[in-house]
Amino acid sequence: MSAIHQFLPTFASRDAIGTHALHARRILRGMGLESEIYAEGIPRPGRRQARPYRSFGRRPTPGGTWLLYQSSTGSAVADFIRARPEPKLVNYHNITTASLFAPWEPHVAVECREGRRQLREMAGEVELGIAVSSFNEAELRQAGYRDTAVAPVLVDLDGADVEPDPEVLARLGRAKRDGGSDWLFVGRVAPHKCQHDVVRALAAYRRLYDPHARLHLVGGAGSGAYVSMLERYVAALGLAGAVTLTGSVPAAALRSYFRSADVFVCLSEHEGFCVPIVEAMRLSLPVVAFSSTAVPETVAGAGVLLEAKDPATVAAAVSRVLTDGALRTQLVEAGVRRAADFSLDRSARRFTDVIGKFLADQGA
Repeated sequence: MSAIHQFLPTFASRDAIGTHALHARRILRGMGLESEIYAEGIPRPGRRQARPYRSFGRRPTPGGTWLLYQSSTGSAVADFIRARPEPKLVNYHNITTASLFAPWEPHVAVECREGRRQLREMAGEVELGIAVSSFNEAELRQAGYRDTAVAPVLVDLDGADVEPDPEVLARLGRAKRDGGSDWLFVGRVAPHKCQHDVVRALAAYRRLYDPHARLHLVGGAGSGAYVSMLERYVAALGLAGAVTLTGSVPAAALRSYFRSADVFVCLSEHEGFCVPIVEAMRLSLPVVAFSSTAVPETVAGAGVLLEAKDPATVAAAVSRVLTDGALRTQLVEAGVRRAADFSLDRSARRFTDVIGKFLADQGA
């Protein structure tokens, strides 16, 4: 084996999968393999790091070249790879259940269904399926993948350390002068992330415990229809001054929101890993989360996991985390330890071990 080239539906150098691909390329090259990144969608900031997938050429590559598909949605790239004669690997980041998008963005639901179809159809053609969580590995096996392994998302949280934006931090600090706790959730504003459930829980919390509490929802729009609904919902609940939808923010501003927050609340219905939970734990922010999909595996006992997410239950859990000093200290310390399990060094070693074992099994 002389090369493992990566293929993605979309390459964005700042998102979790794009960052993962960049680190994977560095690791593969460090193992003495040629490795390039190919994608269908390449926003301008990523054009120096990735190539259009069709530029890979029509003719078979020399022996020893493998193709690694980063699977996260339906894409013409998957069909392109399937038509190629080279042997294949899949790195599975999970594909959102289509029904969660269907009422809001039907075209995205179609892409999700297509992605799961492609994932199933590739099973018999793929030599190894690498999953970023055990939850994802179970889905690979259910889809028919015989040989699988788990290697976490490659993300350099230490390398992403920046100083907080002083203006954002000062603004958030001024709001705290009148009292009230700050809730935070970070993630695309999209139906499966269920930001509306966090808004509902905040309304209950303000009514039952803390009338001055605030919520910051940080992340770009994953669904315009859902964002519009969420804005109307916030207004209907009388929370216009208490809930902020920031949109996508620079790294320094994001660090300010983490620094100012008192609790990270995740009520998502579908996560294949959830990097923001790890980031919150690493920054000593206690986590309250709905026990769904890969979230329990990522949290691993280092946060409060809820089997139900009705507003009163979530509000009571947050209240306990914010008022029970011993519990808060326990969660913060456990969270920091758990986040260390996903340091880039540890995750890179695991990815290297998985690829190295595969190479050895292939006699490479």
